[in-house]
Amino acid sequence: MPKAKVKDILTYATENRFGVAAINTLNIETVKYVIEAAERERVPIIVQFYPGFSDYTDLKHLAFAACNMAEKASIPVGVHLDHSVTYEIAVGGIRDGFPSVMIDGSTKPFQENVELTKNVVRVAKVFGIDVEAELGHVGNGDNIDAIDNMNYYTKVEDAVRFVEQAGCDSLAIAVGNAHGPYVKTPNLDLERIYAIRKKVNIPLVLHGCSDIPEEQIKEAVNLGMSKFNIATEYFRTMYQSIEKRINNHEFEGNGVKLMYDIKEEMIDFVIQKIRLLNPNKYSM
Repeated sequence: MPKAKVKDILTYATENRFGVAAINTLNIETVKYVIEAAERERVPIIVQFYPGFSDYTDLKHLAFAACNMAEKASIPVGVHLDHSVTYEIAVGGIRDGFPSVMIDGSTKPFQENVELTKNVVRVAKVFGIDVEAELGHVGNGDNIDAIDNMNYYTKVEDAVRFVEQAGCDSLAIAVGNAHGPYVKTPNLDLERIYAIRKKVNIPLVLHGCSDIPEEQIKEAVNLGMSKFNIATEYFRTMYQSIEKRINNHEFEGNGVKLMYDIKEEMIDFVIQKIRLLNPNKYSM
């Protein structure tokens, strides 16, 4: 089928109260495993890339490969460029073929974030590209202040004003979540999610979903979060699967067989996340 628009996937998820796994990927294999997991479960999925990995693989190569695989998939697959922190990175992602981009102005003052997002949206709409923005600031999980400091959290009234002024298609919010490994167990502000969902009419995004307790993730789905970004746990699964086989000397000197053999563990990880984010489907 034609590659799906991220906006359409998330709107459908919001209306039907399930979460979409948005898995950060690195190369052809990691994209392929995400899509295959979604095909086995017959649910939409989003594959996304972090611009900081552009030294590993050129973003235009990743965009082309992911879009090509999305077009051949039997279920809706969205392709997204994650965390563009400047106008140039976001617009460069559009140029390189990403059908959806994030512009992250969350470290800037409110009005500067609005203007940055508006400028990206203005370009994106010319080409039919979806735009995710962030309000509040999602920091790093190795910093307790980034997790607990409510000054970083998204304010309900600010979210309403931001969406009205910036014109983005989805909004990432800060509610006690953070990127990367957590130094302490996060405790999401579920009341804040509920309050923002009631007031904002576009899909909401939760970054830093790796290692958030499953019950909190399920409740976030029930409260109306739509896109759940997962990176750390996926790459950890890849590392642990490779490490186990190397330590066991299963494929001594044969990197090709090694990469083939980690496939099922990678797919199984994504399947478990898909099932976690679709509580209504899998509770029947």
